[in-house]
Amino acid sequence: MTFRQADLDTGSHDLPVSPALDAFMGTRWAASPLPADRRVPGHSRFPGRRARLSAAFPGERLVVPAGRLKVRCNDLDHRFRPHSAYAWLTGLTGEDQADHVLVLEPAGPAGHEPVLYLRPRSPRDGAEFYRDRRYGEFWVGRRPDLAEAAQLTGLRTEHLDDLGKLFTGSQPPTRVLAGVDPFVDAGRPSRDPLADGELAAVLSELRLVKDTWEIDQLQLAVDHTVLGFEDVVRALPAALRHPRGERWIEGVFDLRARAEGNGTGYTTIAASGAHACVLHWIRNDGALDPGALLLLDAGVETDTLYSADITRTLPLGGTFSPVQRQAYELVLAAQTAGIAALRPGARFRDFHQAAMRVIAEGLADWGVLRIPADQALAEDNGLHRRYTLCGSGHMLGLDYHDCAKARADRYLDGTLEEGMVLTVEPGLYLQPDDETLPLELQGLGIRIEDDLVITSDGARLMSDALPRTAEEIESWMADLLS
Repeated sequence: MTFRQADLDTGSHDLPVSPALDAFMGTRWAASPLPADRRVPGHSRFPGRRARLSAAFPGERLVVPAGRLKVRCNDLDHRFRPHSAYAWLTGLTGEDQADHVLVLEPAGPAGHEPVLYLRPRSPRDGAEFYRDRRYGEFWVGRRPDLAEAAQLTGLRTEHLDDLGKLFTGSQPPTRVLAGVDPFVDAGRPSRDPLADGELAAVLSELRLVKDTWEIDQLQLAVDHTVLGFEDVVRALPAALRHPRGERWIEGVFDLRARAEGNGTGYTTIAASGAHACVLHWIRNDGALDPGALLLLDAGVETDTLYSADITRTLPLGGTFSPVQRQAYELVLAAQTAGIAALRPGARFRDFHQAAMRVIAEGLADWGVLRIPADQALAEDNGLHRRYTLCGSGHMLGLDYHDCAKARADRYLDGTLEEGMVLTVEPGLYLQPDDETLPLELQGLGIRIEDDLVITSDGARLMSDALPRTAEEIESWMADLLS
């Protein structure tokens, strides 16, 4: 078995090259080593992370792939981002990590030896560096060689071509982070889905509590995201004039994300008017109405791959109408109640339930919910969810929906701990065709989302640089537009 993806890529070596040119391309290249003192950012954190994973699976081989390139169209790949578990264990976050694999090899009482299998830089004594469109250095840029990668990470490094040897002959019990690299999945002789699932769960659970370096990275993501929201407000006059103003908004925010970090942590939602009632509206092809609201859900991802996740609902004309303000203030009250429920030892579900009580009581007071709030909130009822369908928050980190493979007793049914980072994001999504609503409420979509870190006695609002109240938003927008 071989792991050389280039051998399978139609068109990778289709440039006509004469023997004379091939010989000429192999001569007179100066040495270009990477700086000898380079380390991955936060390098001191990674041995401890790997040790915690090692302790969970003594005597077993653990295989964590970075993932494979995915074709966007013909010979163009999507921009590559390594799997979050791989990045968390190695600190390697770049586009050059495609196909690489981290293996934790059992090493007796010492636990595990981490070994990084990678494709080293294209040597100048072959043709890959100028002929291979997918991996060649002239086409996609410089990769570290084996020694440079070892210096960056502190890990033993091996050539990716040798990975297949692991799966031949006598082998220790092996777990693979499955579904990430089809070549790795197919390469081993047998698979235990339950064992693989447990590895995925533990990798998520180990990331639930962030260390101080991770919190700093998340704060950096939040700070850059705040700048992006400010950019959007300044761009509103131009966006309002464009027939696809939502796209204009998306582009403005995404420019900031690429300038300051790796890009966006997820596809930006720029939803105006009734589009805001679509929970994951990413078409962003609508015009902007100055009398409507804009729901902007966006987050910058840092170069270390930590993502913010913030939502603000803004009046496109600069001020909320009375009906818009009424709905906005109900969502704000729900979010405030949810934030107040955050503290170490609280159940993860508590903040959602606190927010939903406010929403249900408000809908009942408006006459929209025609049963008492307590009845709607009962487990066998839930009629208020017609107007606020999704949850009120999630863990945040390397993935904007972080730690999703964690088992329920550690996450959804677990308790909050100091160092966890999460969002609180209740919303109202009052569909434009919902005949249970008065006409003035139909088509209103409002979400307010902030990022918070659990502290010793509560929670710190990481995104407090952005206004939350209706009055603060109006004043903030006026200042930016003046």
